[in-house]
Amino acid sequence: MNSGRDFLIAATLIMGVGLILHAADGGASSEPVIARLQPFQNLIGPWRGIGQPKRGSNAGAWKETLDTAWDLKKDQTGIRWSAKDATQWKSAWLSSPRENEFVLKATLADDTVREYHGKLDKDRLALETTPADGQDVHRATLTLLNENRWTLLLERRGGQQSFYQRIAEIGYQREGTRLAVGGTSGPECVVTGGLGTIAVQHASKTYYVCCTGCRDAFNDDPEGILKAYAERKAAKK
Repeated sequence: MNSGRDFLIAATLIMGVGLILHAADGGASSEPVIARLQPFQNLIGPWRGIGQPKRGSNAGAWKETLDTAWDLKKDQTGIRWSAKDATQWKSAWLSSPRENEFVLKATLADDTVREYHGKLDKDRLALETTPADGQDVHRATLTLLNENRWTLLLERRGGQQSFYQRIAEIGYQREGTRLAVGGTSGPECVVTGGLGTIAVQHASKTYYVCCTGCRDAFNDDPEGILKAYAERKAAKK
């Protein structure tokens, strides 16, 4: 009797440890986060941007380039981007831990990191920092205009103030497109469902992904990616 009881206790402990290790190893699926970030799928790709501290004025204006991709590591899922020649954000990472709750971590020009939280309202995502008493509150607003255009408005207000002052606004245009052109068509990314722009190979067949992050995820587990893709396609039908 004692040996049977000891066996059950040992088996329970092993199962518990196994579950803990599975969770620590990224056992939770990234699919829900990817689904919540689908409104921002069009951010994926290379962009050229023009920043203006004052709207309609070239005083202090600058040009920058931006590259965005999915970040599908086991311990985090989100959309990351890095900028060149930017005066405000050097890089950023956007994720969604819960339904219509978004977090954005931006690395500033001086290498400090600023964290924003907010919610999506149609095509506009407004995020704010949560500062200590007396510190400025910073707001970042992403507005999705169409498949080839979006803007980032940066503002701040004093801790005791109720109105925001503009810092700068950057207008982004997708590389290779003209200002008046909208709409995209082409193969589908098997990881996220976006526009496939990079070809990948598996079992002598060609598939497409939308960015280097999805390419790396596909190469790590092509069978799992294709199985999930087939399930999504079947669910849509």
